[in-house]
Amino acid sequence: MIAREGFAVNHKKVRRIYTEEKLQVRRRGGRKRALGTRKPIVLPDGPNQRWSLDFVSDALTDGRRFRILAVVDDFSRENLVLVADTSLSGQRVARELDRVIAERGMPTTIVSDNGTEFTSMAILKWVQETGIDWHYIAPGKPQQNGFIESFNDKLRDECLNETLFGTLRDARKTLEEWQEDYNWRRPHSALGNLTPMEFLQRKAMDKMAA
Repeated sequence: MIAREGFAVNHKKVRRIYTEEKLQVRRRGGRKRALGTRKPIVLPDGPNQRWSLDFVSDALTDGRRFRILAVVDDFSRENLVLVADTSLSGQRVARELDRVIAERGMPTTIVSDNGTEFTSMAILKWVQETGIDWHYIAPGKPQQNGFIESFNDKLRDECLNETLFGTLRDARKTLEEWQEDYNWRRPHSALGNLTPMEFLQRKAMDKMAA
């Protein structure tokens, strides 16, 4: 019991009266989020079957932080998106995915973690409209998204850790050049020491010859 300006408040009695009179205030539920699917996913055997995406963080020389949205085709290891900005919302993610889809077609599946942007209302709406199967990895299990994790390591080791960015414009230009090198000139041991673009060309020729 607590005294307040000349009178006492019995909190237990107040709670009992609220319960008896059904005066309890309903707690608001959590914000509706994209649920996606946790069903097992199979390895892709062609391009555009499965894309993986994630964010990578870095900083400019003045200390300002920025983020990079990275999207990879899991079959060819091709880097489809590498966009840097100080803020990348779920709506922006959807817009970048729309841009890539307009250029190369729609993927069957997209894989991501449970980050706020990837579980936002904007992504929920986008998934409903496109019908794409959005697969969320289990919390704390980055190895379930191994393709993008491997890409992130290469991006950090070969580009971000080796370069100082004075402005966001500098970062974008460097990332654009690194992306081109990664897709067209950098051989990948997982692709038989071919570049992603060479690998796609080889698969296309094999398909024509079959």
